[in-house]
Amino acid sequence: MTRTPTRPAPPRLALVLSAATVMVAANLYGAVVAHADDGPGVPPGTEASASAPVEVDPNDPDLKLPEGATLTEPKVLDIKQIVEDKSGDERREDTNSDVTFALQAEVLFGKDSAKLGAEAKARIATIAGEIKTQNATKVRVFGFTDNLGSSAHGDVLSRQRANAVQAVLGRELSDANITYEVRGYGEQYPIADNSTEAGRKKNRRVEITFPRTGS
Repeated sequence: MTRTPTRPAPPRLALVLSAATVMVAANLYGAVVAHADDGPGVPPGTEASASAPVEVDPNDPDLKLPEGATLTEPKVLDIKQIVEDKSGDERREDTNSDVTFALQAEVLFGKDSAKLGAEAKARIATIAGEIKTQNATKVRVFGFTDNLGSSAHGDVLSRQRANAVQAVLGRELSDANITYEVRGYGEQYPIADNSTEAGRKKNRRVEITFPRTGS
């Protein structure tokens, strides 16, 4: 009797992804004050937020690795979802652990100014509502500029702008349990090409970062 050969099982590989969620915004009111530190800090988005990968046994026969083949070091993909409004004035970024709002300086301040207008305060109030929704107890407010002008001036201006945004958040949230990290990074950590005006506009920004619910 002829026996039909059995086909080997296909290789099985393990990959772990953590999903990012998108939440909705609301408005609330209150008051807490903090000021920018002069010392160094780590800007949002530069630290790992994903958890450790699942261990995979490289000697597991079910992997069906070719003879002599080995597995590379495992990695966890930190899923990042970015939503930007049509004008590019505001960007929301969700990762496994954090939510970041980036507001362009032009929609918040006048040229070379750290004074907020009514429309800018309304935008910040909406973000305060999201912070409340997420039950966040730590908020980072970081200011950035382009590379025009002196680096020292950019450091001061970005710090003043971060302080101004935090002051509005503090009034809107009025929660003594929330701590703020407020810093000005000047021209450090650009997110676009400073050789074009379009790129410099993206770099002139204030970022507000806080933990996501359940992270």
